Amino acid sequence: MSNNPFRIQNPQPQPQRQPRDLRKVTQQIQAADIKIQMRLKNIKYKIAVVSGKGGVGKSFVSSNLAMALAASGRKVGIVDVDFHGPSVPKMLGVRGQMLTADDKGINPVIGPFGIKVVSIDFLLPRDDTPVVWRGAIKHTAIKQFLGDVNWGELDYLVIDMPPGTGDEALSVAQLVPGLTGFIVVTIPSEVSTLAVRKSINFARTVNTRILGVIENMSYFICPSDSKIYYIFGEGKGKKMAEEMGVDLLGQIPLDPAIAEANDAGEPFFLKYPDSPTSKEFLNIADKVIKLIESNQSSNA
Repeated sequence: MSNNPFRIQNPQPQPQRQPRDLRKVTQQIQAADIKIQMRLKNIKYKIAVVSGKGGVGKSFVSSNLAMALAASGRKVGIVDVDFHGPSVPKMLGVRGQMLTADDKGINPVIGPFGIKVVSIDFLLPRDDTPVVWRGAIKHTAIKQFLGDVNWGELDYLVIDMPPGTGDEALSVAQLVPGLTGFIVVTIPSEVSTLAVRKSINFARTVNTRILGVIENMSYFICPSDSKIYYIFGEGKGKKMAEEMGVDLLGQIPLDPAIAEANDAGEPFFLKYPDSPTSKEFLNIADKVIKLIESNQSSNA
């Protein structure tokens, strides 16, 4: 029998279908929630990174924000629940490694700055293997990522979400105890900012704090004259954030080196620590730390 914890096995056919004992079902749900609570009890802050649509660089932001938080002296983990397009391992330079398990649970892969990484990408047999799952199976997988992984003691757990406000977003909002808040990623285009508004309203619907908006691909710095060009438009992310009543945490430049590093499977933040992009991620990490930890101190 495979040790793959995500392998779904067909139940044996029953000679006669028995009615469910609802008392037992309730107990099973409570046990699952307690299991997740026990695994995550030593993680101080849990941040979900979301976007209203794909193609805005959400996983790039999640990965580099995790590295910036770790470079700021925090213990960080990242869980990739974008099951249909897992890219966090490649952006952190750990693609090709495998998750291991022992009697205590699943052990994360260790990435840059000691970041603990969990992704479905580590469990796929080939690069072109699709994940063909319905919502119920994805919910089960998220429960295993949260409840069966040896996360240990962390300051921050970054949860890289798939685009939109579907099954995975709802599962994370319901399953993660004490979810600190959402960070929403957009690009400065009208199409993106319209979709991001839905993510912000989703967070409000599930009564979760919105930490702020990060605008990716904000501008391009010309290497010949250092002049700034707003390829997708200027100020749209800031305007949207103001209209929605949320903070703009930062604006990430558009840099060809980002695509080169991502395609090569090299962590951008690690390879170009002095770039304007990496410095902006450090600024964003500093804002997030102050926003969360100062608020926590004032409530203590």
